[in-house]
Amino acid sequence: MKYTLSIILSILFMFSLLTKTSSQNLTSLYEIDVSIKSIDGEIINLSSFKGKKVLFVNVASKCGFTPQYKGLQELSDKFKNKLVVIGLPCNQFGNQEPGTSSEIVTFCEKNYGVKFLITEKIEVKGDGQHLLYKWLTNKNMNGKVDFGVKWNFQKYLIDEDGKMIDYFMSNTKPLSEKIVEIL
Repeated sequence: MKYTLSIILSILFMFSLLTKTSSQNLTSLYEIDVSIKSIDGEIINLSSFKGKKVLFVNVASKCGFTPQYKGLQELSDKFKNKLVVIGLPCNQFGNQEPGTSSEIVTFCEKNYGVKFLITEKIEVKGDGQHLLYKWLTNKNMNGKVDFGVKWNFQKYLIDEDGKMIDYFMSNTKPLSEKIVEIL
């Protein structure tokens, strides 16, 4: 009986290691088939950012955190050789991004001098959640954190290999020590 129990426990242990190893192998953003377009309608190939960190930020033009656009641009400029900032417009929090693509671009450029990459408008939560945000918010997919988007300007940082580093709440400014020290 002890021998049988020992074999069963050994098998379970090996299975848990194999399961853990295979889920660790599936934690890179670049290993999932994510399709997203720029605000101009061009397909963005996320794997083209391999070798740089990527900061994903759900953005909105009519939010109390909207002035963070300026800090995001400064962050993008300061770390342009090793960081890509991507703003993802979303209208799911207080209807604070109602604009069209051209209105969003005009607003960002005119008010904050935004030159970093802005995507098409997407959903970051709920039934229509974009696959990118399913990966960003689900530990079973990203291997690191299980934390959904709570408001506009929440940030998710990915390493050079497409693996999750961490997330930052909306009130974390783009140039905060929390973010800059990781870069």
